[in-house]
Amino acid sequence: MRYVFLLITLLSSYLIVAQSKTAYPAFEQHTFTSHRGFQLSYRLMPPLQVDTSRRYPLVLGLHGAGSRGESNEKILKHLSPIFLADTNRSKYPCYVLIPQCPKDQQWVTVPWTAASHTLPQQPSEPLAASLALLDSLTKVYPIDTTRLYLIGFSMGGFGVWDAAMRFPYKFAAAIPICGGGDETAAHRIQHLPMWVFHGMLDKTVQPLRSIHMVEKLKQLGGKPRYTWYPTVAHTAWKQAFKEPDLLPWLFRQKNSK
Repeated sequence: MRYVFLLITLLSSYLIVAQSKTAYPAFEQHTFTSHRGFQLSYRLMPPLQVDTSRRYPLVLGLHGAGSRGESNEKILKHLSPIFLADTNRSKYPCYVLIPQCPKDQQWVTVPWTAASHTLPQQPSEPLAASLALLDSLTKVYPIDTTRLYLIGFSMGGFGVWDAAMRFPYKFAAAIPICGGGDETAAHRIQHLPMWVFHGMLDKTVQPLRSIHMVEKLKQLGGKPRYTWYPTVAHTAWKQAFKEPDLLPWLFRQKNSK
């Protein structure tokens, strides 16, 4: 009986390990090395069925600070479910790219708790590598470069604002969630379709970071879409990813430049 119990225990442990290795089989695991020698771990999900005679949108997803490190399965916890849902994956065939920011680094090297910040002169190494990776993928896969989308939350929300401002005509739409950008550089993206989210009880990233960006864009003639959650703290992505019009709105956008 003792040996049977031991066998069951070992088998259970094996199954747990096996499950963890295949928790997100749709997202292929890769490593990209930039021209500067920076190594970036990332996951890539292709459409269910790829027809090489057509081109597909690509969504670049930037995770929050809690997913930094080397175990790049955890970067999929919040960003992948909406794209893995059977209905969405069939209705919106696309590539989903999720790079991982290394431990102790940031998509944008600025303090998250500050009331404002100035766009750094150069992008951070992880963000620069992610954008270089995106460009390299468009040369390998059948990707529609008029339908490149940005989405990110918390630390990744800062990354969305930053990347959009640096390359204002690369992306067809952007969704920054509980992040912040440089208000003085808002004129660069006044044309860009955006849907901004923030929880009004957020103590980690001040809600005014998103509110001020939206107001500045509106003053410049932009038409950003925005959603403020009055009873939500620093988890606005959970509500944002449940918005029924999020993906329909996103995939309607197309870059005409």
